[in-house]
Amino acid sequence: MIVNKNINPERDLYYLGGKTIEILTNSNKTEFDYFELYSSLSKNHNISINLFSLILDWLFILGVIKIGKKGFLVKCF
Repeated sequence: MIVNKNINPERDLYYLGGKTIEILTNSNKTEFDYFELYSSLSKNHNISINLFSLILDWLFILGVIKIGKKGFLVKCF
């Protein structure tokens, strides 16, 4: 669910998507490996790989990331 009345907003896509954007912004790289990005996010947030996939889907729809050559994730900002 994107937004809900959950008492743990840190489990919502908006929050975790923002944290993922923060990781992308703080990196000098433009291309990211799927599992390296997952590892970076999961260091501070206990998330499943399924939730991470939903986060990336949401960021793709927003135009924040795209799929680059060789399957890498590319930041679009």
